[in-house]
Amino acid sequence: MLQMEMLPVSLANLLLTARSCFTAPSFRTFCALMAGMITQPGKRTVCGMLSGAGLAGVWHHSRAHWFFSGARWSTDALGLALARLIVAQMVPPGQPVDIAVDDTLFRRSGRKVHAAAWQHDGSRKGRGQAQVSFGNCWVIAGLIVTLPFLTRPVCLPVLAHLYAPAKARSSAKAIAASKQAIASDMITAIVAVCPTRTVHVVADAWYAGLDGATGATHGATRARGLPPGVTLTSRLRANAALHHIATPIPGAGGRPRRIGERIGTPHDLAATATWIPTPVHRYGHTTTVNIAEYQCLWYGVYRSRAIRVVLLREPEATSGYHLALITTDLDTPAAAIIQRYAARWSIEIAIEDAKQTTGVGHAHNRTRNAVTRTVPFGLTCQSIIIIWYTQTGHHPDITTHRRTAAPWYRTKTEPAYQDMITTLRRVLIATRYLPTDHGQHPRAPTPQETLAVCHAWAQAAA
Repeated sequence: MLQMEMLPVSLANLLLTARSCFTAPSFRTFCALMAGMITQPGKRTVCGMLSGAGLAGVWHHSRAHWFFSGARWSTDALGLALARLIVAQMVPPGQPVDIAVDDTLFRRSGRKVHAAAWQHDGSRKGRGQAQVSFGNCWVIAGLIVTLPFLTRPVCLPVLAHLYAPAKARSSAKAIAASKQAIASDMITAIVAVCPTRTVHVVADAWYAGLDGATGATHGATRARGLPPGVTLTSRLRANAALHHIATPIPGAGGRPRRIGERIGTPHDLAATATWIPTPVHRYGHTTTVNIAEYQCLWYGVYRSRAIRVVLLREPEATSGYHLALITTDLDTPAAAIIQRYAARWSIEIAIEDAKQTTGVGHAHNRTRNAVTRTVPFGLTCQSIIIIWYTQTGHHPDITTHRRTAAPWYRTKTEPAYQDMITTLRRVLIATRYLPTDHGQHPRAPTPQETLAVCHAWAQAAA
């Protein structure tokens, strides 16, 4: 049985940072389900978490379901408490905070699932298949950090809000908000917990206008701009209409011009651009590419506000461009802008790890509270696993042992997320049979528990 006092001290102390988000009974349930989600090797449904915690015969399953559907706690408060911890302990003082934003679909089934509908599913690919699936769409915001034992950046999800398309709003009674407005709200909340830090946001082309003035939301106008001082870097749409910045004409009467001559699309800008060979560090490698940058207007989105377009062309190309970025950061060198955007890929990896390894989205609940809580809970669990591994669990021998067990991984030199969750799973299971500071003594494991330990150990070589 996995109670709060039987958690490893390192994990228990980490979970205490979220104590203020819960009542005493809810916090006990939170810790048990969090540990159960980590130790459960099968489906991470609500009952699966209870079983993974060793409480299936001790607590009634309604206690676990009530935690998600009826208990009084906020996923935002939990996520912001985690964001505070990450900024304080994993982002060096004086360095900016990087936030990645993306959305993804968790597939569901059933007509009564809250806010579920047929929506775009970027992970569904194949010849002749439409990229749509039935499920819940989530907008996710995470903090990008650099871990001392990894050369690649890692994204730690902290906030996730459910997006309800128009066809699901009437039945689900969901808030009519666009993905851009949802992302803006989450970024504003994260910025509030680190007011002394410079904040940079990176996102894909869908959020290129995130820092625009206003956005239409279900017949109303809702602000979607970012807080002052926060920059946005994203991929520029190929059909974006760019213009020169208007130059005042001395002595001319009347209202000054708000927009200059038309440049055209990024392709038109690349045709006349001056390319400069520049070394850029991205995806773990430093290569020399051709870069061109230009300050201009994207009047359809940012009106008269000057923005910066950064074009990248690979050395072997002689025309066009391979990447077009838009950023509201007018001061940072272009090479650093490209490196910042390349770090956005870490949120794609985090989402894949959440679905494939952590088990986020396995829950089968349908009511509004339960649906809006289980995915953020799972993403928070994933971030806590990475934080715990960074603070306590990492050892260089972990990678060595993994390569010994799986010698076909010839290029593996750094731990993956699978290694992190497996390490914590082993510690959690071993803690059940070790004496604690509460005067308890180890007991003999049952055959089923022995099989669970063996299964957890075997996953390291999977």
